[in-house]
Amino acid sequence: MKYPVFKDLIIFESEDYVVVNKPPFLATLEDRTPNTTNLLKIARQYNPDLQACHRLDKDTSGCLVFAKNAEAYRHLSMQFEHRQVYKVYHAVAWGVHKFEDELVNRAILPNAKGVAHLNPKGKPAETYFTTLESFARHTLVECVPVTGRLHQIRVHLAFLNAPIVGDSLYGGENVYLSNLKRGFNLKKDTEELPLIKRFALHSFNIGFTLLDGEPVKIEAPYPKDFAVLVKQLRAH
Repeated sequence: MKYPVFKDLIIFESEDYVVVNKPPFLATLEDRTPNTTNLLKIARQYNPDLQACHRLDKDTSGCLVFAKNAEAYRHLSMQFEHRQVYKVYHAVAWGVHKFEDELVNRAILPNAKGVAHLNPKGKPAETYFTTLESFARHTLVECVPVTGRLHQIRVHLAFLNAPIVGDSLYGGENVYLSNLKRGFNLKKDTEELPLIKRFALHSFNIGFTLLDGEPVKIEAPYPKDFAVLVKQLRAH
């Protein structure tokens, strides 16, 4: 895998924070995969003091905040703790759904293998869902998590019978061009690849307060794979 240049990922920078548009297939922090890099490692080549203020799943793209100093890190950690950070995700889900500020308030309990389940014994988890756009068999959904539990958006969407495209862990199948295009012919002896090779979840917005009290809201454009998926769904 060709690793990105950190500077090219930056969508906002101040004296205390750097916000990047995290590419998919890159872990935020070190994971168990040998001989791989992670976003924090790449970030520290740009500035050795950077600290990740939160994390996104490896497959999830979008807004990720780094702090340049301990005070900035503490300041944002407190905002996360008090649920004062504004977070909006976009997901492409299976099925046609008309969500209008639909709240899922279901506790989540992860198992030893890192798979999350809805379980009253788990930690409270809340997410709001709103339909942005409907297609023939799919929906582009805005997801606003109030809490930050493991795989929260993915599990809550699955609960609504709207699993995320490509999220095989929680019941979301892949989407192929042949599903959308009538009479789609694949070249002989070639295997058709899905339109997106990960689950279709993107951290679209993040909003928080800088150390001087000024609020900021940053938007991360869709990466290529997510944009292509939405474009193909619109076209068919």
